[in-house]
Amino acid sequence: MRSAQPLFAHASSLDISNLHHDDFLFLSPDKSLHTHGCYASLTHPVDDGAMLNGHFQHQVRRLFAQAHRDGIENPLIVGAIPFDKKQPANLFMPQSQHWFSRDTLATGVQTEAAIRIRQLRQIPANADFCQMIREGVNATRNGILDKVVLSRLLEIETDQPLDSIRLLLQLNQQNPGSYNFHVPLAQGALLGASPELLLHKQGNHITSQPLAGSVRRSEDSGEDIQLRQSLLDSAKDRHEHNLVIREMRHVLAPRCRTLQIPGTPSLLSTPVLWHLATHIIGEVSDPLENALSIACLLHPTPALCGAPYQQAKNLIDKLEPFNRERFGGIVGWCDAQGNGEWVVTIRCGEVHKNSIRLFAGAGIVPDSQPTAEWHETGVKLSTMLRAFGLRQDEECAA
Repeated sequence: MRSAQPLFAHASSLDISNLHHDDFLFLSPDKSLHTHGCYASLTHPVDDGAMLNGHFQHQVRRLFAQAHRDGIENPLIVGAIPFDKKQPANLFMPQSQHWFSRDTLATGVQTEAAIRIRQLRQIPANADFCQMIREGVNATRNGILDKVVLSRLLEIETDQPLDSIRLLLQLNQQNPGSYNFHVPLAQGALLGASPELLLHKQGNHITSQPLAGSVRRSEDSGEDIQLRQSLLDSAKDRHEHNLVIREMRHVLAPRCRTLQIPGTPSLLSTPVLWHLATHIIGEVSDPLENALSIACLLHPTPALCGAPYQQAKNLIDKLEPFNRERFGGIVGWCDAQGNGEWVVTIRCGEVHKNSIRLFAGAGIVPDSQPTAEWHETGVKLSTMLRAFGLRQDEECAA
């Protein structure tokens, strides 16, 4: 049996002047990770990643063994896995890593002036998005599926190059309770402030906190309390959330010795949204399970795809006028002892030179309303827009 090593060893501070655009950063509410360099890449699709005897897991074991032979201390695999597990992964093993407390990043971060937009494009446009939602609603009402998650993009071109590290630091300052990340890509970087924990694994113990069902927040405290209560009382949102939890129980139960799932959801807040959340804890049965195998087992959850999975995936491929690629995927890390942490790639964007693509989706069930879903995705986009100093109402047509 593998020993349970400390998940976060030697945590300290991080000098932001040492950050580079090709660094990986994963800023967790607990402790955070900064890596530098690339010892080896791992691009094999993870469609069989949940199978311990599958080809992907064989590649993982081979890479860890090679790193140990080459003298790499405490090797990690970090990066991003796309929404479609049949597409290539963006994973790699860094040459060095450093654990730190992200509270230290708040020091010295200065908010820059709002960027100037040269061009902005909605994909799809409002009318086409609403038609897409109507088709999703019809599919749920006709019994083709229970839920489907449909999304949209916001493409922004600016008049000057964007600094992805600076944007991450501003995201972290504005979203201190989220899982904030920066993943270097061949061209640019993937960054975001995800509120949704897919998996935390330490030894044989796992934690997950899926989100489904949300409502905007208000700057007026009285209205904010009313909105919070309206979410708890919403039959539509409770139904959407229960579909996610039902599927996660179905997937996790065969691989867990113990599994605890509360009967009712709790509330999780971000600066702009209230979410229905369920805190799941369990203990895996097989000590050979690792954070990647369980993450691949869970991904994509119905919170990002729908249910049943294949019917929802087919409808997404048919209706969405773009390839999600890394949007709606997962980001995180896994060590050689099987520990790790993975979050869902939402409230995110891809930055390259002077352009950025932002992503937001909405869970569609029989009672969903197209206009409401347009506004909900607009609020979700505002998490990233705030990092640029932009306002949702002016820049998102939401």
